[in-house]
Amino acid sequence: MYYLPVSISAVVLIVLAAFASKSFRVIREYQRIVLFRLGRASGVKGPGLTFINPIIDRVSWVDLREQFLEIPHQTAITKDNASISIDFIMFYKVFDPVMSIVEISNFSGAALNIAATTLRSVVGDMSLDDVLSKREDMNAALRVRLDDVTERWGVKVTNVEVREINPPPQVQEAMTRQMSAERTRRAVVTESEGQKQAAITVAEGQKQAVVLAAEGQKQATILSAEAERQAVLARASGLASALSTISETAKSADKATLLLQYLDALKTIGSSPSTKILFPMELTGLLGGVKDFADRMSQNQNGKAPEPASVPEVTPKRS
Repeated sequence: MYYLPVSISAVVLIVLAAFASKSFRVIREYQRIVLFRLGRASGVKGPGLTFINPIIDRVSWVDLREQFLEIPHQTAITKDNASISIDFIMFYKVFDPVMSIVEISNFSGAALNIAATTLRSVVGDMSLDDVLSKREDMNAALRVRLDDVTERWGVKVTNVEVREINPPPQVQEAMTRQMSAERTRRAVVTESEGQKQAAITVAEGQKQAVVLAAEGQKQATILSAEAERQAVLARASGLASALSTISETAKSADKATLLLQYLDALKTIGSSPSTKILFPMELTGLLGGVKDFADRMSQNQNGKAPEPASVPEVTPKRS
């Protein structure tokens, strides 16, 4: 039996191991390889374990993850002839691995130059105020224009973000003054609004106080009127009761009692400080009644039975 020398066997094993290492590639999920067989692009391989003929095949690796490219400060002139400096970030993603390898040799360099040119074009169509205030519009315009260019390279521009805008020094100074004036205006407006709200609150409080005072006065007047009504009713009830009592007493009183009351009333009238004295028309009848009353008293003292007193009727004079 013929045996190869040990050294030759070792060489063969080394060659086989090298061939195997070049023939099998492990491609990750976010990676692809563009296979060139005898110089011709023959397709995309991956992900997973892939066999490659190391003798006739060549590969180029492509990363499918989203990446970004920083565009340094670029000087551009706005529509109203203001010179500004802008830098931004461009986010992109490869959607066609073959085109990204075959159509462009240095994507980063080409993207930098296209981004600078596109930026000047977009800024030239906008005024300085729009560039400073409408950043989202500028981002959208840059993304659309860059995507139109990079699409033929198999690359999709997913987003563009302007990071910093530096206007000229004189514009910055004017912006500072404007910002200071705007803050002063807002402070004045806020203070005026506070004073207005305070005045409204005070007026509302005074209104509520007046309403409550009027309501209290109303309730007090109602209670006072009710108390007065109750007092009038009580006085009227007392007077009616007194008149009723007097009427009942007068029914049972004799003429002598009435005559004494009449004389007492005349005595009260006569003691008043008036300069005029009015005598009733029944004065003659009154004197007759007094005489009869005196005679009865005298008879009582002598032990004789009293005679019934009679009060003469006097017809009043008509004027």
